[in-house]
Amino acid sequence: MKDLEGFKSLISKPKKVVIVTHFKPDADALGSSLGLAGFLKKKGHSVQVITPSDYPKFLHWMPGNDKVLAILKDQPSTEQKASEFVANAEVIFCLDFSSLNRIHSLGEMVRNAKATKVLIDHHLEPEHFAHYEHWDPKAASTAGLIFDLIEIMGEKSSLDKDIANCLYAGLLTDTGGFRHSNTTQKEFLIASELVGAGANPSWVSKMIYDTNTLARMKLTGFVLSQKLIVLPEFRTVYICLDSDELKQFDTKTGDTEGLVNYGLSIEGIRLSVLMYDRKEEIKLSFRSLGNFPANEIARKYFDGGGHRNAAGGSTKLSLEETLKKFLSILPEYKSQLESDD
Repeated sequence: MKDLEGFKSLISKPKKVVIVTHFKPDADALGSSLGLAGFLKKKGHSVQVITPSDYPKFLHWMPGNDKVLAILKDQPSTEQKASEFVANAEVIFCLDFSSLNRIHSLGEMVRNAKATKVLIDHHLEPEHFAHYEHWDPKAASTAGLIFDLIEIMGEKSSLDKDIANCLYAGLLTDTGGFRHSNTTQKEFLIASELVGAGANPSWVSKMIYDTNTLARMKLTGFVLSQKLIVLPEFRTVYICLDSDELKQFDTKTGDTEGLVNYGLSIEGIRLSVLMYDRKEEIKLSFRSLGNFPANEIARKYFDGGGHRNAAGGSTKLSLEETLKKFLSILPEYKSQLESDD
């Protein structure tokens, strides 16, 4: 953060604080938000975490989850409440997203708010809408950046087991269980500090990875046996799920999370893509290995973006048209997909 002293001054006295994170938040988004909320509450601030949507049930264990305000389509009052919190806030923290369009209806609320805005994020191409930025695209997780900020402010003694478990969850998942190429020595050092502060690695791992509904397990089996398509000539795997198939398995928010990763576990595959029908749009998740730019495909063709090896996008086309479009662009990347770099 460029103006660390200014930021420290900003939060030195109790204020009305709002923390917002991206649509359909994952463990890093929610964990960093709740971890920061716990820290700020210890400093006497009044804190409200707001999410622009619901999020997976397997994240509900996080300390502070019961106080989160999620904007829900079938409950208009939630958006009104969010609007009031944002309008009255003195400081708004924006976590784990780089552009205000990632928070949907909250975007214009935050843009027009009188509050001082703080961006903490690791995604590419930030919008630079905030007064303060703690931004590093080389960081593996936003949770790690929260820890980093607490550390450079000399506030590590404020960490407790609840804050540590939330931040550990974000670090764990955004490194793929410390397996992704973004895992460096620093991630292990942060993990060690969080465990020292009370984080419980085995419990957090179980809550996130091993707390499945029977329906979700059956969906996974269906995808692996019936829906996973391999294109060996492009070293690519894709999965398409239509709305009827999602309904068949009573799919809830978060149930499709992780499915795209299975493709990359196949020997020789460099790109894996999941497409599924959310009714209002087709959502796409991209994962790649090595230097293959999954985020370029997401940004260039599917109104999305993200990290080089993990990105997302969406389209208003039908599922069939989306698949056809995706298949039509693969030849453009054939030489890169053939490379092992």
